[in-house]
Amino acid sequence: MKRRDADGTQVVGVAADTDLLRADAVEMHFSTSKGMFGRAQSVVRAVDDVSFVLKPGETLGLVGESGCGKSTLARIAVGLLTPSSGVVRYRDTDINSMSRSQIKEFRRNVQIVFQDPFASLDPRRTVFEIVTEPLRIHRVEHGNQLRSRATELLEMVGLGDDALDRRPKHFSGGQRQRIGIARALALTPSVIILDEPVSALDVSIQAQFLNLLQDLKDTLGHSYLLISHDLAVVGLVADTVAVMYLGKIVESGPVEQVFTRPVHPYTAALLSAVPNRQADGGTADRIVLEGEMPNPASPPSGCSFRTRCWKATPKCAAEQPPLVELASNQFGACHYPES
Repeated sequence: MKRRDADGTQVVGVAADTDLLRADAVEMHFSTSKGMFGRAQSVVRAVDDVSFVLKPGETLGLVGESGCGKSTLARIAVGLLTPSSGVVRYRDTDINSMSRSQIKEFRRNVQIVFQDPFASLDPRRTVFEIVTEPLRIHRVEHGNQLRSRATELLEMVGLGDDALDRRPKHFSGGQRQRIGIARALALTPSVIILDEPVSALDVSIQAQFLNLLQDLKDTLGHSYLLISHDLAVVGLVADTVAVMYLGKIVESGPVEQVFTRPVHPYTAALLSAVPNRQADGGTADRIVLEGEMPNPASPPSGCSFRTRCWKATPKCAAEQPPLVELASNQFGACHYPES
């Protein structure tokens, strides 16, 4: 869902008193080169005025093509990057203004699972050391309790305790991703950020992994911020969806509603590429986008999607469309939305 605050800020989610993780007008700028005297020559707006809310027990899917800013936003949300402007709040507290004790609590409650299961695990450590590292850092468990907890975590993700004394090189990609999930679950977080969790996995095991994620959420009650370029993945597990293009959210709303009647042409094009979507009531016509996503260091004027949009007019080049409610709880940024 999406709503507008009194100050005009639009966010995905529900009322502020139930907000779990919230971003308000977040931007992230990177200088791409340096000139004489250290002056920046160009700036990339990797994330441009993005707001969202994740509520307890919800899965929010964030989708878009590679390079649209999804992973950068994920790293901002977990506190690995400090935004150039805007605020990220956990339970109404700005994560970049937290005290040391608040930061420790935030890191216990917000965990991330990275995209590449082969790079996210230390090859020198055993699975026992990897899974129990958060417990040791936060001094949650000690001695024999660590091994008991590690066994419990591996059982949650479908691995046996025979994996504890082995190293990551002995496991497949899917098994490594399960180990990453077990590590993220160690501190019983309230939010898990999933950055392309199945993109490095074989298609044959993607569905198993997505079912595991759903089962864990149903059992443990945490929330997911799911980053993906694959709308089919988001459609299986998410409750709400936000579609990003060139650093901006161009559409958001309940998954079923957005997937059935998208209001932004970019969303319609992405959905048209989902196999067998017509069986679920969608259109069977494939929309092929021309060209590539523009250079984020030199974005188009007006609507950033206009250079690839079949509906573009001079108005699209002159005016940036605001993100407004175009259907009940469904928001889009387009001068000529889909009907």
